[in-house]
Amino acid sequence: MTNHTDPIRSGKTSLLIAIRAGVTFIVLCGLLYPLLCTGLAGLLMPNQAGGSLLKNGNGDVVGSELIGQSFTNPAYFHGRVSSIGYKADASGSNNYAPSNPDLLERTLASIDEWKQNNPEVPIQQLPIALISNSGSGLDPHITPESAYVQVPRISSLTNLTEEQLRSLVKAHTEDRDLGLFGEPRVNVLKLNMALQEMISRS
Repeated sequence: MTNHTDPIRSGKTSLLIAIRAGVTFIVLCGLLYPLLCTGLAGLLMPNQAGGSLLKNGNGDVVGSELIGQSFTNPAYFHGRVSSIGYKADASGSNNYAPSNPDLLERTLASIDEWKQNNPEVPIQQLPIALISNSGSGLDPHITPESAYVQVPRISSLTNLTEEQLRSLVKAHTEDRDLGLFGEPRVNVLKLNMALQEMISRS
């Protein structure tokens, strides 16, 4: 005896199964899972979940410790070059080859600016990190050397001594993660916030 399956009924059954499975996974993966992760992150790591925002003494948000900012005032520490102006919605860099004329032009302009703003420091002491772009264009950190080399300029523009500024940089130098990963670094925004407080007290 031959069993005959109704193709229309079979197709409807398969369609209903597919719809139920799709709705189930949409609810689980698109709604419940994100809500669970967001809730746990807000409970266990509220600062990081909120964007690692930094506030000044008045409680106003001045930025995130994860995203760099452009500081043009010579009395403050400057971060790395950013080809995107530190715009978080456009992460990336130009990825120029060393032979690219635009890269050479931009680098020479950065060196000329350094010479103009830091006459006390020989060009040979200029760290390459201060005239090179990070891969994301959003790097909030500089090397400790990149901070120390700016001390003479800042000292000449403020009432702070070079010794005070060097101590400030040292206090804000972060070590390698777990003592193993990455390199020692200084968060420029945190450093400038502390510098502003020191200036206001002097």
